[in-house]
Amino acid sequence: MSKELIRLEHITKSFDGQMILDDLNLVIHENEFVTLLGPSGCGKTTTLRIIGGFETPDKGRVIFDGQDITALAPNKRQLNTVFQKYALFTHMDIAENIAFGLKIKNKSQAYINDKIKYALKLVNLDGFEHRMPDSLSGGQQQRVAIARAIVNEPKVLLLDEPLGALDLKLRQDMQYELIRLKNELGITFIYVTHDQEEALTMSDHIVVMNQGYIQQEGSPEDIYNEPENAFVADFIGDSNIITATMVRDELVNILGTDFECVDKGFGTNQPVDVVIRPEDVELVKRGEGTLPGVVSHIIFKGVHYEMEVQAGGFEWLVHSTRMNEVGSEVDIRVDPFNIQVMNKPESEDEQAIGVEE
Repeated sequence: MSKELIRLEHITKSFDGQMILDDLNLVIHENEFVTLLGPSGCGKTTTLRIIGGFETPDKGRVIFDGQDITALAPNKRQLNTVFQKYALFTHMDIAENIAFGLKIKNKSQAYINDKIKYALKLVNLDGFEHRMPDSLSGGQQQRVAIARAIVNEPKVLLLDEPLGALDLKLRQDMQYELIRLKNELGITFIYVTHDQEEALTMSDHIVVMNQGYIQQEGSPEDIYNEPENAFVADFIGDSNIITATMVRDELVNILGTDFECVDKGFGTNQPVDVVIRPEDVELVKRGEGTLPGVVSHIIFKGVHYEMEVQAGGFEWLVHSTRMNEVGSEVDIRVDPFNIQVMNKPESEDEQAIGVEE
């Protein structure tokens, strides 16, 4: 594990009496690509702004490289921010835009020229020095905004939904560019998005947030394959989330049918939620699986077929490269390792916090 760089301790923040962050604790390590992921209003941008110094927490501390920087102004912190609205100066050419921060620091012109060349090469905009911002596409403007941030050699780059204004193809291209930049520059990226696919593609570490609380954090694989509660399972990719009963260790009753699983420690005959990803649901011939069903709907998605299957009074979502006709009678089968069992939250507050007993 790399060295700890940022620690948020007991951060609380409210606006107009509404709690936005409630006792938030988070550790970010050097050279990580960390994504704060969640729906609108979950507190992810506020968390980023507190790290950047644009907001002050009501309670709690921001520790950066061992120093308490809670009260430090944004321009005194070793970080730069790239916003969704690129915030380029329209009356300056690209070179002047990139040089802005360096001029404020009174760097020599030779140093500035070297840095501009280096940054433009890094973001694949060689030779764009004298173009004006309004002559560039959205993707190119975003690259300039990133170049302007990285010439200051920050330890941390904060990115607030920076690809939100781009079309899908450009957004995907820029995702790979950002991963490449992070690897080449060796700096820490903290990235805010509500796009699950973006988070899974780019991150080393994902922090899933909802209602001011961290629901779960971990690697993309952990978050996707081992969601800790129904909110995370539902928010990250498609899921079948079903109320079930834990019969005993390694046996769960789903919709009246017993399924073998690998989970233990939930007790006997306890109410639980189970999560089964659509790609983990196998459709087999009648009599060869665990739960009988009928295919009710099908869409071709290019890589796979997306099917809806009525089984046990529940509408299952199934992703498969093999098509089953609408109306065909099938059995559902699920590998025990692909059934994720979770405690049921006892209250709405507990649901928001993502408490596990």
